[in-house]
Amino acid sequence: METLSGFVGQINSIVWGPLMLVLILGVGFFLQVGLKFMPIIRLGMGFSLLWKGREGSGEGQISPFNALMTSLSATIGTGNIAGVATAVFLGGPGALFWMWMTALVGMATKYAEAVLAVKYRERDALGNYVGGPMYYIKNGLGRRWYWLAPLFAGFGAIAGFGIGNTVQANSVADVMDTTFGLPPLLTGLILMTLTGAVILGGITRIASVAGKLVPLMAVLYILAGLIVLLLNIGSLGTAFGLVFTHAFTPTAAEGGFAGAAVWAAIRFGVARGVFSNEAGLGSAPIAHAAAETRGPVTQGLVAMLGTFIDTIIVCTITGLAIIASGAWTSGESGAGLTSLAFEQTLPGLGNYIIAAALSVFAFTTILGWSFYGEKCVEFFFGVKSLLPFRLLWCIAVPLGAMADLGFVWLLADTLNALMAVPNLIALALLSPVVFRLTRAYFASGGETESA
Repeated sequence: METLSGFVGQINSIVWGPLMLVLILGVGFFLQVGLKFMPIIRLGMGFSLLWKGREGSGEGQISPFNALMTSLSATIGTGNIAGVATAVFLGGPGALFWMWMTALVGMATKYAEAVLAVKYRERDALGNYVGGPMYYIKNGLGRRWYWLAPLFAGFGAIAGFGIGNTVQANSVADVMDTTFGLPPLLTGLILMTLTGAVILGGITRIASVAGKLVPLMAVLYILAGLIVLLLNIGSLGTAFGLVFTHAFTPTAAEGGFAGAAVWAAIRFGVARGVFSNEAGLGSAPIAHAAAETRGPVTQGLVAMLGTFIDTIIVCTITGLAIIASGAWTSGESGAGLTSLAFEQTLPGLGNYIIAAALSVFAFTTILGWSFYGEKCVEFFFGVKSLLPFRLLWCIAVPLGAMADLGFVWLLADTLNALMAVPNLIALALLSPVVFRLTRAYFASGGETESA
C-alpha cells in the first residue's frame, strides 16, 4: 500500500501542479471574459429560470430543477464539510479565497458545460437522452479530437468510484464511528442498501430523491452554519482579514497549525474548490443533458447556479465557521475540524449536526455520481452495461467505508485532475459555439431556443 500511495502521490503532485491550475482558472477566466461576465451579471435570471423550470418545458427525462438538484447531489458532499476543512488545514485561511476564485470562474465553466451538453446530446437505445463531455467532444469536435472522448469517459468511469463512491462512504463511516460508535462495516452495509434501492430505478428515481433531499439538507445546514457565524460574529471581521491576508502571504504556525506557504493556499484552495463544485471536471453536464429544457442556454443558466450555491454559499459558511471559531489552529483536519468548529459554538449539538449533514450529503453524492459513472461506461458498452455497473457500484460502497481515508482522498484528488484535462481542452476548443449560442439567445430575448 505504501508503494501504491507513493506512486499515486507522485502523479498527484504533477497533475495538480502549475499547469492544472492554469488550465482550470485560465479556461474559466477565458470563458467568463468571452461571455462578458454574463454568468455573474445574470445570476438572478438563473434563479428565476430555476424556479420556473420545476416542471420542465421540453424534451428530456427530468425537469431542469431536478437536473440541478441531481448535479448538486453530486457536488454538495464531503467536499463542503471535510474538503473545505482539509483545504484550510493544509493551506491556511487563504485557501478559502482561492476556493472563491475557482467558483467565480467556475460559474462560466459550468454554464459552458451544460450548454454544450444539451447542444450535442444524443438518445441511447432505450430512448433516453445522454450527454456530457464525451458526446460534445464526439459530436462537436469531429474525428480529429475524438480520442479525447474515450479518454474522458475512461477517467470518469474510474474517478466515480473515488470521488463519488468510496470517498463519500469512507467519510460517512468515519464520522459515524467517531460520533455514534457505529462500526464502518455496518455503516457501509446500510449505505449500500439505501443506494441500491434508489439507483436501480435509474435517473428518474435518482432525480426524484435528490429533488427532495438536497434542498432540505442544504437549507438546514446553511441555517445551522449561520447560527454558528452569528454566535461568533465578533470574530467574523478577523476571519475575513485572515482569508484575504493569507491568500497572498504565508500563514505562520499557530497552535496546532503547522504554517503554510502561499503556494499551498492556492493549490489546496483550487484543488478542494474543484473537488467540491466540480466545475471543469465535466461531471455535472452529464446530468444536465437529461433535462427537459427549451434549449442549451436556458439549461446553462440553471446549471451555473450549482457552482454558486455549492462554493460561494455552502463552502463559505463552512470555512468561515472554522476560521471564526478559532478551530483552524487546533491541529484537527477533515470532517473532524468542521465538527469541532460547530461543537465549540453549539456544545452538545454541533457534532451531531455535522454527522447528519455529512451523511446525507455523502449519500446523495453517491447517488448522483452513480449516474455519471454509468453514462461513462455506457459510452463504451451501451445500455447492456447499466445493470452490472449499478450492482458493482453498490458493492464498492462498503469497501470504501472500510478503506484508508488518506489514500482514498489522494486517489480521488488525482483522478479529479485527470478527468478534467480532456474536458477543459474541449471547452476551450468549443468556446466559439458557446459564445454564439449565448449571443443569439440574448439577442432574441430568449425566444429562439431549441434543444
